[in-house]
Order: sequence, then structure tokens, then C-alpha cells
Amino acid sequence: MNRINHLRETNPKLRIAADYLLVLLGSAIIAISFNVFLLPNKVASGGVSGISTILKSVLGLEPAYVQWAFNIPLFIAGVVLLGKHYGVKTLAGTIFLPFVVFLTKSWEPWTHDALLGALFGGIGVGLGLGIVFRGNASTGGTDLAAQIINKYTGFTLGRCVVMIDGLIVLTAAIVFDIEKALYALIGLYVTSKTIDLVQIGFGRSKMAMIITDKQEEVREGILKKIDRGVTKFSAFGGFTDHERPVLMCVVDQTEFTKLKQLVKSLDPSAFVVVMDAAEVLGEGFKRG
Repeated sequence: MNRINHLRETNPKLRIAADYLLVLLGSAIIAISFNVFLLPNKVASGGVSGISTILKSVLGLEPAYVQWAFNIPLFIAGVVLLGKHYGVKTLAGTIFLPFVVFLTKSWEPWTHDALLGALFGGIGVGLGLGIVFRGNASTGGTDLAAQIINKYTGFTLGRCVVMIDGLIVLTAAIVFDIEKALYALIGLYVTSKTIDLVQIGFGRSKMAMIITDKQEEVREGILKKIDRGVTKFSAFGGFTDHERPVLMCVVDQTEFTKLKQLVKSLDPSAFVVVMDAAEVLGEGFKRG
């Protein structure tokens, strides 16, 4: 993944090819996870794949055909109603994902435990979606339906996604049973968290806001001893209405303890607020 990202950044001519590679790779991971984890355990965790799981059980329809039957019209509707910005990459994911589902339909399930199927299926789908998103595309499906509903009803996009996926999970509860619906909710949750990990990464940085009477000493210490940049804001105390500069610094988790010790040694009475920084781009951190 890092090698692909490096190629995209250093060689613009390969950026489109790298995006397509990410879309195809992510779609393949989603399709395999569907066939070996979700479908055999009847975990209908939202989306067109959830619909195809339900229809496979009720009508015996081939999941790949169901996914094509939903995805392609939704893609066309998205282009017509929302614009052409979805592009060929999204169409590639829309077609390729069901194709891999069809190719791998004879694979043996990797587990017959519904909980394991929901957990690892959710991880696989989240991993695949995160990779597709990194390719600046999507796999279409109910995401497009949610955006269409959002445009014409005024509902927030998040609410539209919840409504659609909730309806699919509710249908699964009726067709299968409540337990299967609960497993589907687990799969949805794991998918969302895995997407975040793929998009943001495992690393977490810390952002510290420091209010101190010795701001020059603290600033110099951070610059020279921790080798991190510092930004100074002008602020005013709510009680005194006196100006109190605020220092902002972002450090890796491994440097956070060193920062705390430095501030404490220079000004034991300093007021420090620390927050997680989910993603940091720029000098000294990742480039995107």
C-alpha cells in the first residue's frame, strides 16, 4: 500500500493506474469477504451485499446477479441525478466487485460461526472499502442511493445511510431471525471502524494546547529538545480578560511523555489540554 501511495505522489502519470489498482484490489477483498464470511453465515450487514444475502436465502438468486442488477442502475441514476463526477473508477468497482463474487462463489466458507463471520467479514469489507476510497472511488450501491435521497429530501447523508442499512438489517431480522440481525449490526460497526483505520492509520498523534507564563522557555524547549514546531495563538482569559498566549504543538505518541516532562520541568503550573489528532499531514508527519 505504501509503495502504491509513493508512486501516486512521485509520478503523476501513474496516479490513475494506481487508483484503478486500488479500486480493483479493494473490490476483490470485499467480494471474497462476502463469500467466505458473510453469505454462508447469513450476515446481511447492509448495502447491496446485504440485499443479495437476503434474496439468496428467500428466492435462491445468485448474489452476483443481484448485485449487478442493483449496482448498475444505481450508478446510472447517480450519474443522471447527481452528476458525472463519479467517473469510470466507480463504474469499475461497481462491475468488478460482483464479478469477483461470481468467480469465488464456490469457495468454501472460512467459518460457520456467525459471530466470527460478522467480525471478520466486517473487517474484510471495511478493509476493501477503505482501499477503494483511497483510490478516490466507491463501489456504488446503496451509497449512491443515500446520496440521491439526501439531495431530494434534505435528510443528512448519514441519516440516509442509516435508514437504508437499518431497513436491510430489519428485513434480515424478519427473514432470518433477531440474532442474525444483531450479528449484522456487529458487522456494520466493525466495517466502519476498519474503514477509519485504513483511511487514517493505526498511528495517533497528540495535539497539546499549552497556557503558560513561561511561554518563551516552553517554546524554545519544544523546538530544540523535541524538534517539533510550535504555533502561538493570542487568547484572552475569561476571568481576567488579560491576554494569555496559547502554544499549540502536535507530537507523535512516542514523544508525548517527553513533552509532558518538558512542560512540567519548565512551568509546573502550566495549563495543558491534550487531544487526539486522528490524522496529521505536513512537515514531520505523513504527506497524505
